[in-house]
Order: sequence, then structure tokens, then C-alpha cells
Amino acid sequence: MKVLLKKSEAAEPFTFNFVDNGGKVIVKSENYAQKASAKNGIESVKKNSKFDERYELKSAKNGKFFFNLKATNGQIVATSMFFATESDRAKAIELLKAEAQDAPVEEV
Repeated sequence: MKVLLKKSEAAEPFTFNFVDNGGKVIVKSENYAQKASAKNGIESVKKNSKFDERYELKSAKNGKFFFNLKATNGQIVATSMFFATESDRAKAIELLKAEAQDAPVEEV
């Protein structure tokens, strides 16, 4: 797993994605105005991903499954991609819990 820190031309240009070793996005961030804020968001995901109670399990109107990862203050720090099954969502959570803390950050 690694973290891709991206900059775009948007008003709030900084975002990040935690991706698995195959390059598939597991979670994505909101947009940030400052690179430092995005880096703080990355650290928050790394810190909070270890704790079951930080995961908010959700289902979308289209029948797919996703989750939000929340900080201790209840703020959402990352949102997952959509998964076809609850089992796929659970596997993504387990991967994040196991590998997020040590994920290197690449600026792209």
C-alpha cells in the first residue's frame, strides 16, 4: 500500500488516495487548499485506520457498499470507493488497518 498525494488545478488542489499494491484506490480524501493540510489528513488516516470504531459502514442508493473513516472528533478523514459486496468492503478495511500506518507517500 502507498499514498498518492496529488495536486490539480482546482481551487483546493491537494488530495490523496491510499492505493493497494495493484494500484486500486481504497480510500480518497476531500480536497485541501494547502499541501500541509493534506499531509495532516494522511497522518490522520494512518492514525485512525487502526481502530474499528473509526469506521462508519454505509451503503449507497445503487446498492453498493462503502465506508467513511473518521477522526476522534467525528470528522470524516477519508471515504472508500464503492464495493460490490459487504465482504469486499470488509477486506478493504482489513487491508487499510494492516498497511496504512507504514504506507509511503508519493507526490504525483
